[in-house]
Amino acid sequence: MQRDDMHFDDLETRDPAVREREQFAALPGLIAHAKAQTPFFAKVLADVDADAVTSREALATLPVTRKNDLKTVQAEHPPFGGLVAHDRQIGRIFQSPGPIHEPQGVNANFWRAARALYAAGFRKGDLVHNTFSYHFTPGGWILDNGARALGCTVFPAGTGQTEQQAQAIAAMRSNAYTGTPSFLRIILEKADELGIDTSTLTKGVVSGEYLPPALRTLFQERGIAILQAYATADLGVIAYETPSLEGMIVDEGVIVEIVRPGTGNPVPEGEVGEVLVTAFTPEYPLIRFATGDMSAVLPGTSPCGRTNMRIKGWMGRADQTTKVKGMFVHPEQIAAVAKRHPEITRARLVVSSVDNVDQMVLKIETATREPGFLDTVRQTLQDVVKLKGHVEPAEPGTLPNDGKVIDDVRVYE
Repeated sequence: MQRDDMHFDDLETRDPAVREREQFAALPGLIAHAKAQTPFFAKVLADVDADAVTSREALATLPVTRKNDLKTVQAEHPPFGGLVAHDRQIGRIFQSPGPIHEPQGVNANFWRAARALYAAGFRKGDLVHNTFSYHFTPGGWILDNGARALGCTVFPAGTGQTEQQAQAIAAMRSNAYTGTPSFLRIILEKADELGIDTSTLTKGVVSGEYLPPALRTLFQERGIAILQAYATADLGVIAYETPSLEGMIVDEGVIVEIVRPGTGNPVPEGEVGEVLVTAFTPEYPLIRFATGDMSAVLPGTSPCGRTNMRIKGWMGRADQTTKVKGMFVHPEQIAAVAKRHPEITRARLVVSSVDNVDQMVLKIETATREPGFLDTVRQTLQDVVKLKGHVEPAEPGTLPNDGKVIDDVRVYE
């Protein structure tokens, strides 16, 4: 039930002790459901007594599920690897790089995005310009689903076509934006260049990449209040910012743990670790799912009145996988590029940011100086990663011998 114009519902302002008690009273039912309805968890949690998992300490004893697990079991038992509940209906299926398949249930607000949008001021009647991709991956649908659950109207802009994006905002007088922060900046700059009025935009929720403070300020100076949502294709919205801008509030539909990378062992409050999520999503009941993202718990509660756990937001990756322009880039993909070209003896992808825009440079050790070779490798990089990047040659034996395949040198302040 909606409580007031500031909070989505009463759940957001529960006493923290009450929330903890209620969530862990519901957890045994989720685990029992997962064991009974999904072959994957029937096997993984075979020796687990669901009724005994009623605390964080008990939850921490359960095995961790990772993206590589999904990739493996889905390849063996397509499309979902036995992770989707037999007794639930699926409306759509998506494919993210890996490949990994994600389901969408048929209920409104399936990915819980409405709560994050509500915190950012999205309300019934708003016209949302949604630039997340609607193609293959669920990004566009996650925000679309949440916005329409609030009664917003959504323009499914998708990616690319910068000039048309600016023109559409002006023509429709859209007042809200969803997408990556870097693409919003590109749209606004194109609008300025062409003399297109985008001043109707007053608010937005961004995700998929880091939002530098300078870029947030740039948006504020243009009258656009921007907040971040932390979401993944597998889980939907995990946490979100509120106007207080003091960390990210964990969503009411998940339990978040911060653990030591590579393990399932919780770290002390305030220590940086990997984010594990247990989602109360009966269609796709992921339990102790490792996001690969790093964060830390902030002490206390938010001044906005929401009382759930706060995390610092995205603080990098627990492994070498990273996000570039909202897309995951995996070490296996860089290895695949090198494998297609025997002339490459070692490859290293360096990810940086220039003027708050992500850049990729693939550095390759190679003895060949054949004309057109670098262009060929550049095209292979784009084909495999689905993003454009530069290619730089290096003499054999000159790249660092530190085991890094992806070197993310962006600075997160």
